Amino acid sequence: MTIQQLKYIVALDNHRHYVKAANACFITQPTLTLQVKKLEGEIGTTIFNRDKAPLIPTPAGEVLIAKAKSILREVSEFNEFAYGHKADLTGEYTIGIIPTIAPYLLPLFLEDFIKSHPHIKLVIKEMQTEHIVKSLHDGTLDISILSTPLEDSRLREINLYQEPFLVYCKDPELFNNSNEIHQEDLTPENLLLLEEGHCFRNQVLNICKENKAEGNHSFIFESGSIQTIKGLVKAGLGYSLVPQLSIQEPLENKHVKKFKKPIPTREVSIVVNKNFSKEKLLENLLLSIKKNIPEDLERLDNYIKVRWR
Repeated sequence: MTIQQLKYIVALDNHRHYVKAANACFITQPTLTLQVKKLEGEIGTTIFNRDKAPLIPTPAGEVLIAKAKSILREVSEFNEFAYGHKADLTGEYTIGIIPTIAPYLLPLFLEDFIKSHPHIKLVIKEMQTEHIVKSLHDGTLDISILSTPLEDSRLREINLYQEPFLVYCKDPELFNNSNEIHQEDLTPENLLLLEEGHCFRNQVLNICKENKAEGNHSFIFESGSIQTIKGLVKAGLGYSLVPQLSIQEPLENKHVKKFKKPIPTREVSIVVNKNFSKEKLLENLLLSIKKNIPEDLERLDNYIKVRWR
């Protein structure tokens, strides 16, 4: 049994396809197949049920794969502790970021970070929160940026900023023609929402639910992106709540109403597994982001942090 064989069965479990798993491991499919069969023969246990499509682990295989992931994490942590102090900031790191943050935050800092760290390769994936948390647990994701708190003892949260929610509407007379509104002024009627699975959707519902919880049946407009929702608002199909960083064009300001203090916000953080040991990388990523976000996010006070669970 070798560490490489453990990597192969984890890759096969992740991709559930021999060719895709082999490509991810930078080997040929016959080599992967041979090594997995060799491991199964050595331990006397079938790890994958090859009669199913897509490929699935056997009950014993599920246990062995979980142990393999744990062993690979331990090996990685050992190597980082043993050799990390000798290394510069180099290597490949996978970052997961939720879709309601990615299109607005990444353009602000990514170019600066890449230019400052030419020997680092970032693999960035848009993922929903639950998938990110699972991937941080099993070691298939190194770093994430998402809305917190998660209240997960296995994860470490590093706060970046508090981002205000804004009301986005077409009709300037909505909410009594006021440019600043109270949270209790919101109504469920004509409120446009992201589809289920987005933590931002849950936060919007948490802001509104105390007013007319019985009106949830009116939440009938759903979309997969904030940009789509903004387009529906401009077409006169309702109103929505959006994060401040999504307002990128000066012309959009005519559609925006701010909340009166205390302002509802979402907390945005870098999140890693507690065993992640690349402290210099985290420090430099944190500094790059904070250097490039709008100054008013850094100066924000008198706010209410909206939970997403």
